[in-house]
Amino acid sequence: DMSRLDELIKELCPDGVEFKRLGDVANYSNQRIDAQLINAESYVGVENLLQNKQGKTTANTFPKTGNVIQFKVGDILIGNIRPYLRKIWLADCNGGSNGDVLIIQIKNRKYITPEFAYYILSSDNFFIYDNKNAKGAKMPRGDKSAVLNYLIPVPPLPIQEEIVRILDKFTSLTAELKAELKAELKARKKQYEYYRDALLTFDEDKEKTEKLNRLIKELCPDGVEYKRLGDVAIDMFRGNGIKRDEITEEGISCVRYGEIYTTYGIHFDKCFSHTKLENIKSPKYFEYGDILFAITGENIEDIAKSTAYVGHEKCLAGGDIVVMKHKQNPKYISYALGTREARIQKQAGKVKSKVVHASIPSLKDISIPVPPLPIQEEIVRILDRFDTLCNDLSAGLPAEIEKRQKQYEYFRDRLLTFKSKE
Repeated sequence: DMSRLDELIKELCPDGVEFKRLGDVANYSNQRIDAQLINAESYVGVENLLQNKQGKTTANTFPKTGNVIQFKVGDILIGNIRPYLRKIWLADCNGGSNGDVLIIQIKNRKYITPEFAYYILSSDNFFIYDNKNAKGAKMPRGDKSAVLNYLIPVPPLPIQEEIVRILDKFTSLTAELKAELKAELKARKKQYEYYRDALLTFDEDKEKTEKLNRLIKELCPDGVEYKRLGDVAIDMFRGNGIKRDEITEEGISCVRYGEIYTTYGIHFDKCFSHTKLENIKSPKYFEYGDILFAITGENIEDIAKSTAYVGHEKCLAGGDIVVMKHKQNPKYISYALGTREARIQKQAGKVKSKVVHASIPSLKDISIPVPPLPIQEEIVRILDRFDTLCNDLSAGLPAEIEKRQKQYEYFRDRLLTFKSKE
């Protein structure tokens, strides 16, 4: 629907658009109000301010006494700490904030609308500028006076309104598409979990591929043996503490237990972290094929999450990790330990204070099907393909979501680029 915009531009500013300093059309709020008037819903700190268009979430903590800086409907709130995070929100309520957030108020709405100013300030150009002028290395802060010097186009109001209308429509379309893609991804994951569990259940007639059925008939006509991990393992031992501040840019590759929850999937071949060997009193190593379990966790559902290492370095295992050595297909063991059946077993015998723990004896008691290696390999081949489809950013839906976001940003920045009036 760009033709109407082109007509408006031709008609209302044939010689180009006037550019102004942001400080000519807006200023910072410095009105203070009593913090008691603010609740978690209407308080905005940097931590509950989100990236463009997602606005904000409810604050976890907010000041109950003293004064806060007031913002009103139509003000634009920008995260002033680490501007590269690009946090910005167009306020749809009145509330209060602190000095970590810049509250930009439009001086005259007959000259520029808050909605148009919001789109201008959520563009790449503004955040690149803000970031470049930020001060401080560890916690860069935006420079308040530089922000007011930022040059923005101020086309006539009908043009601003038309651009906002187009971008709002585009934004809601993008949001709908993303929601659909996310739902699709969720469905794929469910399908994948069902399929994985079916492939790894041998004691009943769950659907399997022709090739797999043939292998099972041929190699284990009397059924597949279920074994305790204690009998599958050649060795099982605990890693040794690597503190967060002992993580270094280079050095020996290592895994800390939290990363098993956050960073590694079914299997991995490169470590995310490194440390210096001299930091570690009695180093515990893992190598190709070993299974790593996280034996401390926040909740019972995920406890003892495991992953297989299929890289070729010798790496260090941090504390609260159990390393299991074995002679099976490492990826197969990892898939088998991800099934619903295995997860239920992982949840047994926990000591629960605030934190959930598993132990070597409880891990040894988990029982999984252990078919001959050719069957393990065939199952891994099938599940790896499925896993890639579901999880790999370069394949399938997450990439599509990313693409939509990029498309939107490109479109927004193009709409907001004007020829300057001489």
